Amino acid sequence: MNTEALISIIEKTDSYKRFGKVTRVVGLMIESEGPAANIGEVCYIHTSTNDGNLILAEVVGFQNEKIILMPYREVNEVGSGCLVEATGNPLMVKVGRSLIGHVLDPLGKPLSDSESLPKGLTRYQTERKPPNPLSRPTIRQPLQIGVRAIDGFLSMGIGQRVGLFAGSGVGKSTLLGMIARNSNADVNVIALIGERGREVREFIEHDLGEEGLKKSIIVAATSDQPALMRIRGAYTATAISEYFREQGFNVNLMMDSVTRVAMAQREIGLAVGEPPTTKGYTPSVFSILPKLLERAGTDEKGSITGFYTVLVDGDDMNEPIADAVRGILDGHIVLDRKIAERGQYPAINVLKSISRVMNVIATDEHKQIATGLRTLLATYEENNELISIGAYKKGTNPEVDLAVSSYPKIVSFLKQGVYEQVSFEETIQMMRNLVE
Repeated sequence: MNTEALISIIEKTDSYKRFGKVTRVVGLMIESEGPAANIGEVCYIHTSTNDGNLILAEVVGFQNEKIILMPYREVNEVGSGCLVEATGNPLMVKVGRSLIGHVLDPLGKPLSDSESLPKGLTRYQTERKPPNPLSRPTIRQPLQIGVRAIDGFLSMGIGQRVGLFAGSGVGKSTLLGMIARNSNADVNVIALIGERGREVREFIEHDLGEEGLKKSIIVAATSDQPALMRIRGAYTATAISEYFREQGFNVNLMMDSVTRVAMAQREIGLAVGEPPTTKGYTPSVFSILPKLLERAGTDEKGSITGFYTVLVDGDDMNEPIADAVRGILDGHIVLDRKIAERGQYPAINVLKSISRVMNVIATDEHKQIATGLRTLLATYEENNELISIGAYKKGTNPEVDLAVSSYPKIVSFLKQGVYEQVSFEETIQMMRNLVE
C-alpha cells in the first residue's frame, strides 16, 4: 500500500468515539438519544453496574429523532442514562468447515459453556441479499431425500425450497431428522427456532443421532429467548448455508419453524408501533418472509435445498403464514393428523402435497408410475365411506376394485421406520414392483 493511500485512510478515520444515552425502556424496547446509527446496526449498551459487561442490542427503528434498540438477551441492569455505543456494523458471525458437528446460538457462539469456537473461521454478515434471479441455474438434478413417500411421489431437486405443513405433534422434527440422516447432501444446517428447551437436546440425540450430527451444524434459539434472538437464529443459519454454497457445497437448510420466526417479527413490529393486520401479524412479517426464503436455492457455485416447517394452528392450512409461505416456496408437503392417528409414519398426505419441480427432474417412467399410484390412492379416498360401511360391492367398478386391492400395498410402501435407510434407486424399484 502506498503512502498516499495510507494518508487518505488516516484523513477519513474518525478519532472520536461517540456515545448516546438511554432515555426510556418500555417492554422489549430501549429508547436512546443518539448515537448516529442505521437500521440493523449492532450497538453496545454499557450497563449501570460498571462491571465491563456490555449488552448487545440492534437498531430496529427511530422515533422523534431517537433510536429504538432491542437487546439480544433479557436485561435487568439497563437504567436511564446508560451509555450506548454504535459499532458501525451489522451482526457478523464466524463461519467455516470446522463448525460442522457443533451446536451454536443465534449469535454464532457455542451453545455449550464448556466449548469454544474452532480456530481459522471467517467473519460473515448474517443479512444478505438473495442471488440475482438470472444468475440462478435451473434445477435439473434430483436430490435423494431417503424418505420413500417424498422420493417416490414428491421428488425434490437440488436447490428446491419446500414447506413441511403440520399441526403440533404430527412428526415434523422426526421427519427432519430422517432427511438429515438419509439425504445425500454434503452439509445440513438446522435452525431450531422457538423450540422448547428440552426439545433441542432430544432432537440432537434421538431424531438426528450421531450419524446425522457428523455432517450438521445446528443453530438453536429457544422459546424463552427474546424475539430478536429468534429472528437472528433464522438469519444466522441461512448465512452459514450461504457460506457453504459459496464453497461449492450442496447444503440442506432445515428451519423449524418459519411460523415462530413470523411470530417473533410480529412481537418486534408491534413493539415499534406497526399496525396489526391479518390475525395480528404486522406488515413487516410479510415483507421479511420472501427476503429470508429467497436466499435459499441455487447459484453458480453450489446450492441450498430448503426445508421450512410451518405450524398450522388447528390444522388450518389457509392461515396467513401458511398461505404466504406456500406462495413463495417451490412445493409443500402436508403432514396429516388423521394419517398419524392410524399409525402411518411419516404421516405425509401425498394427495394434498406437491413438488413443483418433479416434472422437470423425474424420468418419464417415474412420473407415469407415480401418477398411476396417486390415481389409485385418490380413487380409494373418494370411495372410502362406501368401502368402510360395506356398501360397495366388488365387481361394480374395475377401477375401485383395483384401488381396494392395491391400497394396503401402497400404504405399506408409504410407511417407513425412523432409522430405515432407502436410496432413490431402491424407492423407484419398489414403485415398479407395486405397479407390476
